[in-house]
Amino acid sequence: MTLPPDSCDSVVLAQSVSGGDQQALALLLERFLPELRAFIRLRSGPKLLAQESPDDLVQSVCREVLGDLGSFDYRSEQAFKSWLFLSALHKVQDKGRYYAAEKRDAGRAWAVEDPALLSGYVSLLSPSRVASAREDVARLEAVFDQLPDDYREVITLHRLLGLDHEQIAERMGKTPGASRVLLHRALARLGRLTAAAESGEGP
Repeated sequence: MTLPPDSCDSVVLAQSVSGGDQQALALLLERFLPELRAFIRLRSGPKLLAQESPDDLVQSVCREVLGDLGSFDYRSEQAFKSWLFLSALHKVQDKGRYYAAEKRDAGRAWAVEDPALLSGYVSLLSPSRVASAREDVARLEAVFDQLPDDYREVITLHRLLGLDHEQIAERMGKTPGASRVLLHRALARLGRLTAAAESGEGP
């Protein structure tokens, strides 16, 4: 099935993706690209980003998704987003383990330059701050690296991937109540670290 140029309706895309249409899948990937790139940057950490660019990681994930369309039963955009982002997370974790084994110490080497892709950070920064200041994104990434692993995971699963606490609890082996508490503490820590970074104080 070939999509008309102006067809971006979710129902049409769903039908097309279910039928194996690569163009429809590409349109869905494009919809989630800003958030996917933010998700990958935040979950990769400095060691991995010292070796591979976020764009390379995103392209690698998208290539795998495009080549593995037959394994996914399309039900909704949110289900597709979850599948896409968790595929990205698995790739990031695999590569992270590989570079961690080499014990390389390095800082983040890739700045966010594309204004369109900055929009992926809207769920963690206000839209006005994302639009006006790349340094806010850089600061967010720097303080995000200081969070414990479970804090990073719950924030990205909830804010970027859009999972509810029942889904997060199942993935993290917690109760929904524990997931809510963890998210509250994680966001509070992120807020304190961000405020300290903005004021020039240490963590």
